[in-house]
Amino acid sequence: MYAGQLGAEWSSGGESIGFAPAQLRFANGSRIELLKPHDTGSNDFLARFLERSGPGPHHLTFKVPDILLAIDAARAAGFEPIGVDLRDPEWKEAFIHPKQATGIVVQLAEATGGWSNPPPDDFPTGRRRRGDGNGTVRPASLRRVTHAVADLDAGIDLFGRLLGGGVEDHGTRPGEEWIDLRWDCPLAVRLISPTGGPESRELSAWLGDRGGRLHHLLMADEEPDSLIDARPAPPGLPGLGGSLQGQHLWVIEPESNLGMRLVVAQL
Repeated sequence: MYAGQLGAEWSSGGESIGFAPAQLRFANGSRIELLKPHDTGSNDFLARFLERSGPGPHHLTFKVPDILLAIDAARAAGFEPIGVDLRDPEWKEAFIHPKQATGIVVQLAEATGGWSNPPPDDFPTGRRRRGDGNGTVRPASLRRVTHAVADLDAGIDLFGRLLGGGVEDHGTRPGEEWIDLRWDCPLAVRLISPTGGPESRELSAWLGDRGGRLHHLLMADEEPDSLIDARPAPPGLPGLGGSLQGQHLWVIEPESNLGMRLVVAQL
């Protein structure tokens, strides 16, 4: 889907202990990392995650200039980083557990530089043809992560106050409140939270007893109606307030995309 349909380019990949990653880059520079189990005899964290939860979103990565200062700041804010690994001078990391991080793993990483390597031989490089037959569809952009939280203040404490996201927009619509946070990068995070009442039932039921759950990725594509498994997004779909209100949007449901819902706007 991400490469063959949406035109994401290969950025990097390889094999590591417990998992094999592949990072793909979209037209606006945003990246997504795909993971599959590897060397599970040494570390089976990803295999256990898939067995427990099935395919779907696993973590959000935030790069920091100094991992030790980031760990100290997290502890001072009431978060306890786990999985701290400072052995590799080029990649130092720590994690905040989903129970503290509104339902999703948050990775803090200090990286000394970028990393890239050639794509595998079977990586798809073809592009969808335009509906009018004149050339190919431009590669899509990944614009926003939309994350549902049970407690909006808790989400702001993590993504805003600790991780430094600046408020870009904020509003309400029937059944939900939302806030957009942005960093000095192409990708933003929208936090959405149910506000109570009958309009909140769908979002509240979808969250269940979780502190949070990643709801969808917002993409922009030149011809979203030609994407495989895309259908018009229902107007009541959570997370579509603000500038998206009234736009023609399409949705690819999680069961058609390895557990990740995509909402696609017109590029």
